[in-house]
Amino acid sequence: MFDALTAAEQAADDEPEYRKVRIPSHRYTPLRKSWPLIVTPLVEQLKLQVRFNPRSRCVEIKSCETTTDGGAAQKGADFVSAFAMGFEVADALALLRLEDLFVDSFEVKDVKILHGDHLSRAVGRVAGADGKTRFAIENATRTRIVVANTHIHILGSAANIKVARDAICDLIIGAPPGKVYNRMRTVAKRLNARL
Repeated sequence: MFDALTAAEQAADDEPEYRKVRIPSHRYTPLRKSWPLIVTPLVEQLKLQVRFNPRSRCVEIKSCETTTDGGAAQKGADFVSAFAMGFEVADALALLRLEDLFVDSFEVKDVKILHGDHLSRAVGRVAGADGKTRFAIENATRTRIVVANTHIHILGSAANIKVARDAICDLIIGAPPGKVYNRMRTVAKRLNARL
């Protein structure tokens, strides 16, 4: 019977892993400003090689001999893609540090087919005045939400994402924000009671 291989031994036997994360054009400036904050955890914590390729407009991530974690390249790619979706660097960093965090993305048209002014009103209901509704959902469900045009991205644990997604879907369908706020209050009370 053989002993199980450690992560370092598996990484030494395998070829380097590559990941490419495409950066949308509207995220170039934030990427340029936050580049040191993005590269530092990838290089120092995960021991990955990172570069931005301006020709393909992708962040390229590669594992090397010093990479100890077998899933480091995928974790790094998830971190960079969360930033590319619009999350803050500090929020996206949680994907590297915690195991049970996920990003869920959907479009407003996936919930209800809307066009023109109806679509923009639905997006406005999700965001709320000055982001009030979005912040209320984030605080009640302990998630982070990005509303990017008609795309909605939610970062959090699986159970919390489901609760936030249900609230957002109710708003898109046309439920009054007051009703959604009341439901979020009860959810927040349940979550606080659990902890």
